[in-house]
Amino acid sequence: MTEHDVSPSHGMHVVHDGPRQASPLLLIHGSGASGVLWSPMVPTLAEHHHVLRVDLPGCGQSPPAASYDMAAQANRVAALLDELGLGSVTVVGHSSGGYVATALAEQRPDLVRSIALISCGPSLDALLPQPLLLRVLLGPPFGPLLWARRSNAMIRKGIRATAARPVQVPDDMIAASRGTTYRTFRTVLRRGREYLTERSVPERLADLGIPVLVIFGAADPRWAPSSAHQYHAVPNARVEQRPGVGHLPILEAPEATSELLLDFTATDR
Repeated sequence: MTEHDVSPSHGMHVVHDGPRQASPLLLIHGSGASGVLWSPMVPTLAEHHHVLRVDLPGCGQSPPAASYDMAAQANRVAALLDELGLGSVTVVGHSSGGYVATALAEQRPDLVRSIALISCGPSLDALLPQPLLLRVLLGPPFGPLLWARRSNAMIRKGIRATAARPVQVPDDMIAASRGTTYRTFRTVLRRGREYLTERSVPERLADLGIPVLVIFGAADPRWAPSSAHQYHAVPNARVEQRPGVGHLPILEAPEATSELLLDFTATDR
Protein backbone atom coordinates (compact mmCIF):
# COMPACT_ATOMS: atom_id res chain seq x y z
CA MET A 1 0.00 0.00 0.00
CA THR A 2 1.36 3.41 -0.98
CA GLU A 3 0.71 6.47 1.19
CA HIS A 4 1.78 10.08 0.64
CA ASP A 5 2.54 12.52 3.43
CA VAL A 6 3.66 16.13 3.68
CA SER A 7 4.47 17.51 7.12
CA PRO A 8 5.00 21.19 7.93
CA SER A 9 7.68 20.39 10.51
CA HIS A 10 10.20 19.27 7.90
CA GLY A 11 8.51 20.49 4.72
CA MET A 12 9.30 17.36 2.71
CA HIS A 13 7.04 15.20 0.61
CA VAL A 14 7.22 11.59 1.79
CA VAL A 15 5.91 8.40 0.19
CA HIS A 16 5.43 5.24 2.25
CA ASP A 17 5.32 1.72 0.78
CA GLY A 18 5.14 -1.68 2.40
CA PRO A 19 3.92 -2.70 5.86
CA ARG A 20 4.41 -0.05 8.54
CA GLN A 21 5.46 -2.69 11.07
CA ALA A 22 8.37 -3.85 8.90
CA SER A 23 11.97 -2.69 9.26
CA PRO A 24 12.24 0.89 7.90
CA LEU A 25 14.30 1.63 4.80
CA LEU A 26 14.80 5.31 3.93
CA LEU A 27 15.65 6.15 0.29
CA ILE A 28 17.30 9.51 -0.52
CA HIS A 29 17.65 10.63 -4.13
CA GLY A 30 20.49 12.63 -5.68
CA SER A 31 20.76 16.05 -7.30
CA GLY A 32 17.90 17.07 -9.55
CA ALA A 33 15.97 13.86 -8.96
CA SER A 34 13.10 12.99 -6.60
CA GLY A 35 11.69 10.00 -4.74
CA VAL A 36 10.17 8.81 -8.02
CA LEU A 37 13.66 7.70 -9.06
CA TRP A 38 13.34 4.63 -6.82
CA SER A 39 10.09 3.38 -8.38
CA PRO A 40 11.61 0.39 -10.24
CA MET A 41 12.96 -1.02 -6.97
CA VAL A 42 10.10 -0.24 -4.61
CA PRO A 43 7.87 -3.30 -5.29
CA THR A 44 10.68 -5.70 -4.36
CA LEU A 45 11.94 -3.69 -1.38
CA ALA A 46 8.42 -3.14 -0.01
CA GLU A 47 7.89 -6.89 0.31
CA HIS A 48 10.39 -6.85 3.18
CA HIS A 49 10.52 -3.26 4.45
CA HIS A 50 8.57 -0.17 5.33
CA VAL A 51 10.02 1.89 2.49
CA LEU A 52 10.14 5.68 2.79
CA ARG A 53 11.01 7.89 -0.18
CA VAL A 54 11.58 11.58 0.43
CA ASP A 55 11.66 14.48 -1.99
CA LEU A 56 14.46 16.66 -0.67
CA PRO A 57 13.68 20.41 -0.50
CA GLY A 58 13.33 22.05 -3.89
CA CYS A 59 12.89 18.68 -5.60
CA GLY A 60 9.79 16.84 -6.76
CA GLN A 61 6.84 17.90 -4.64
CA SER A 62 8.82 19.48 -1.81
CA PRO A 63 9.07 23.29 -1.58
CA PRO A 64 12.43 25.11 -1.76
CA ALA A 65 14.51 25.74 1.35
CA ALA A 66 16.72 28.55 2.57
CA SER A 67 19.80 26.31 2.75
CA TYR A 68 20.91 23.25 0.82
CA ASP A 69 24.13 22.37 2.61
CA MET A 70 24.41 18.75 3.67
CA ALA A 71 24.05 19.46 7.38
CA ALA A 72 20.80 21.37 6.81
CA GLN A 73 19.47 18.64 4.53
CA ALA A 74 20.32 16.00 7.12
CA ASN A 75 18.62 18.01 9.87
CA ARG A 76 15.38 18.05 7.88
CA VAL A 77 15.54 14.30 7.35
CA ALA A 78 16.22 13.84 11.07
CA ALA A 79 13.15 15.95 11.88
CA LEU A 80 11.09 13.67 9.65
CA LEU A 81 12.36 10.51 11.34
CA ASP A 82 11.80 12.01 14.80
CA GLU A 83 8.26 12.91 13.86
CA LEU A 84 7.54 9.41 12.56
CA GLY A 85 9.10 7.80 15.63
CA LEU A 86 10.76 5.06 13.62
CA GLY A 87 13.87 4.63 15.74
CA SER A 88 17.00 3.68 13.81
CA VAL A 89 16.68 3.01 10.10
CA THR A 90 18.77 1.80 7.19
CA VAL A 91 19.45 4.80 4.97
CA VAL A 92 20.12 4.44 1.25
CA GLY A 93 21.47 7.37 -0.75
CA HIS A 94 22.01 7.67 -4.49
CA SER A 95 24.76 9.99 -5.76
CA SER A 96 24.67 13.24 -3.72
CA GLY A 97 21.84 11.70 -1.67
CA GLY A 98 24.62 9.61 -0.19
CA TYR A 99 26.16 12.77 1.26
CA VAL A 100 22.86 13.60 2.96
CA ALA A 101 22.70 10.04 4.29
CA THR A 102 26.28 10.26 5.59
CA ALA A 103 25.67 13.67 7.17
CA LEU A 104 22.56 12.26 8.87
CA ALA A 105 24.63 9.41 10.34
CA GLU A 106 27.28 11.90 11.50
CA GLN A 107 24.80 14.24 13.19
CA ARG A 108 22.27 11.71 14.48
CA PRO A 109 23.91 8.29 14.92
CA ASP A 110 20.92 7.27 17.00
CA LEU A 111 18.75 7.37 13.86
CA VAL A 112 20.98 5.37 11.50
CA ARG A 113 21.44 1.63 11.91
CA SER A 114 23.34 1.15 8.65
CA ILE A 115 23.98 2.99 5.41
CA ALA A 116 24.03 2.03 1.72
CA LEU A 117 25.56 4.32 -0.90
CA ILE A 118 24.78 3.92 -4.60
CA SER A 119 26.98 5.70 -7.17
CA CYS A 120 28.22 8.03 -4.44
CA GLY A 121 31.53 9.66 -5.35
CA PRO A 122 33.99 9.22 -2.46
CA SER A 123 36.18 12.27 -3.08
CA LEU A 124 36.57 15.15 -5.52
CA ASP A 125 39.57 13.59 -7.23
CA ALA A 126 37.24 10.82 -8.44
CA LEU A 127 35.00 13.21 -10.41
CA LEU A 128 35.18 12.67 -14.17
CA PRO A 129 34.58 15.28 -16.92
CA GLN A 130 30.84 15.47 -17.45
CA PRO A 131 29.17 14.45 -20.74
CA LEU A 132 28.94 17.34 -23.21
CA LEU A 133 25.14 17.54 -23.03
CA LEU A 134 25.24 17.97 -19.27
CA ARG A 135 28.02 20.56 -19.43
CA VAL A 136 25.94 22.65 -21.85
CA LEU A 137 22.70 22.16 -19.93
CA LEU A 138 24.16 22.90 -16.51
CA GLY A 139 26.83 25.49 -17.08
CA PRO A 140 26.92 29.16 -18.02
CA PRO A 141 26.14 30.93 -20.22
CA PHE A 142 23.47 28.67 -21.74
CA GLY A 143 22.48 26.61 -18.70
CA PRO A 144 19.92 28.96 -17.13
CA LEU A 145 18.23 29.62 -20.48
CA LEU A 146 18.13 25.99 -21.59
CA TRP A 147 16.96 24.76 -18.17
CA ALA A 148 13.79 26.83 -18.36
CA ARG A 149 13.09 25.59 -21.89
CA ARG A 150 13.84 21.90 -21.43
CA SER A 151 11.64 19.57 -23.43
CA ASN A 152 10.73 16.10 -22.15
CA ALA A 153 13.08 14.65 -24.75
CA MET A 154 15.94 16.83 -23.53
CA ILE A 155 15.39 15.79 -19.91
CA ARG A 156 15.36 12.12 -20.92
CA LYS A 157 18.55 12.61 -22.88
CA GLY A 158 20.22 14.26 -19.91
CA ILE A 159 19.26 11.40 -17.58
CA ARG A 160 20.36 8.75 -20.07
CA ALA A 161 23.72 10.50 -20.52
CA THR A 162 24.78 9.17 -17.11
CA ALA A 163 23.77 5.56 -17.84
CA ALA A 164 25.85 2.88 -19.53
CA ARG A 165 22.83 0.78 -20.53
CA PRO A 166 19.60 1.73 -22.30
CA VAL A 167 17.10 2.78 -19.65
CA GLN A 168 13.40 3.56 -19.56
CA VAL A 169 12.75 6.96 -18.02
CA PRO A 170 9.14 7.02 -16.71
CA ASP A 171 6.93 10.02 -17.44
CA ASP A 172 6.43 10.71 -13.73
CA MET A 173 10.20 11.01 -13.33
CA ILE A 174 10.26 13.64 -16.06
CA ALA A 175 7.36 15.51 -14.45
CA ALA A 176 9.01 15.42 -11.03
CA SER A 177 12.29 16.78 -12.38
CA ARG A 178 10.52 19.92 -13.55
CA GLY A 179 9.98 20.89 -9.92
CA THR A 180 13.70 21.57 -9.50
CA THR A 181 14.92 25.01 -10.54
CA TYR A 182 18.28 25.66 -12.15
CA ARG A 183 19.39 27.61 -9.11
CA THR A 184 18.47 24.81 -6.71
CA PHE A 185 20.21 22.20 -8.81
CA ARG A 186 23.41 24.21 -9.11
CA THR A 187 23.36 25.01 -5.38
CA VAL A 188 22.96 21.36 -4.40
CA LEU A 189 25.89 20.40 -6.66
CA ARG A 190 28.03 23.13 -5.11
CA ARG A 191 27.14 22.09 -1.56
CA GLY A 192 28.03 18.49 -2.40
CA ARG A 193 31.46 19.54 -3.60
CA GLU A 194 31.96 21.60 -0.44
CA TYR A 195 31.06 18.56 1.65
CA LEU A 196 33.71 16.49 -0.14
CA THR A 197 36.27 19.28 0.13
CA GLU A 198 35.92 19.32 3.90
CA ARG A 199 36.43 15.55 4.19
CA SER A 200 36.03 12.50 1.96
CA VAL A 201 33.09 10.13 2.42
CA PRO A 202 35.28 7.13 3.36
CA GLU A 203 36.99 9.21 6.06
CA ARG A 204 33.62 10.23 7.45
CA LEU A 205 32.24 6.68 7.37
CA ALA A 206 35.34 5.24 9.03
CA ASP A 207 34.50 7.19 12.19
CA LEU A 208 30.90 5.99 12.37
CA GLY A 209 31.42 2.27 13.01
CA ILE A 210 28.20 1.16 11.31
CA PRO A 211 27.66 -1.41 8.53
CA VAL A 212 28.17 0.14 5.08
CA LEU A 213 27.22 -1.12 1.63
CA VAL A 214 28.66 0.59 -1.45
CA ILE A 215 27.21 -0.12 -4.90
CA PHE A 216 29.11 1.31 -7.84
CA GLY A 217 28.65 0.92 -11.57
CA ALA A 218 31.82 -0.35 -13.23
CA ALA A 219 31.02 1.96 -16.17
CA ASP A 220 29.97 5.05 -14.21
CA PRO A 221 30.63 8.14 -16.41
CA ARG A 222 30.37 10.61 -13.53
CA TRP A 223 32.76 9.11 -10.98
CA ALA A 224 35.85 7.05 -11.76
CA PRO A 225 34.76 3.44 -11.16
CA SER A 226 38.17 2.64 -9.69
CA SER A 227 37.44 5.15 -6.91
CA ALA A 228 35.03 2.65 -5.35
CA HIS A 229 38.13 0.99 -3.87
CA GLN A 230 38.54 4.01 -1.59
CA TYR A 231 35.64 2.62 0.43
CA HIS A 232 37.65 -0.48 1.32
CA ALA A 233 39.35 1.70 3.93
CA VAL A 234 36.06 1.79 5.85
CA PRO A 235 35.69 -0.90 8.53
CA ASN A 236 32.51 -2.95 8.06
CA ALA A 237 32.19 -1.80 4.43
CA ARG A 238 31.05 -4.10 1.64
CA VAL A 239 31.84 -2.81 -1.86
CA GLU A 240 29.96 -4.16 -4.88
CA GLN A 241 30.75 -3.12 -8.45
CA ARG A 242 28.20 -3.92 -11.15
CA PRO A 243 29.69 -4.70 -14.57
CA GLY A 244 28.30 -2.75 -17.52
CA VAL A 245 26.33 -0.39 -15.24
CA GLY A 246 26.71 3.39 -15.22
CA HIS A 247 25.61 6.01 -12.72
CA LEU A 248 22.01 4.77 -12.48
CA PRO A 249 21.94 1.20 -11.09
CA ILE A 250 18.41 1.98 -9.87
CA LEU A 251 17.22 2.20 -13.49
CA GLU A 252 19.87 0.11 -15.23
CA ALA A 253 19.82 -2.93 -12.93
CA PRO A 254 16.91 -2.55 -10.48
CA GLU A 255 16.55 -6.26 -9.72
CA ALA A 256 20.24 -6.83 -8.96
CA THR A 257 20.46 -3.61 -6.95
CA SER A 258 17.38 -4.54 -4.91
CA GLU A 259 18.85 -7.98 -4.19
CA LEU A 260 22.07 -6.43 -2.92
CA LEU A 261 20.14 -4.11 -0.62
CA LEU A 262 17.92 -6.89 0.71
CA ASP A 263 20.92 -9.14 1.36
CA PHE A 264 22.61 -6.26 3.18
CA THR A 265 19.61 -5.44 5.35
CA ALA A 266 19.01 -9.13 6.13
CA THR A 267 22.52 -9.54 7.55
CA ASP A 268 22.28 -6.16 9.30
CA ARG A 269 19.13 -7.01 11.26
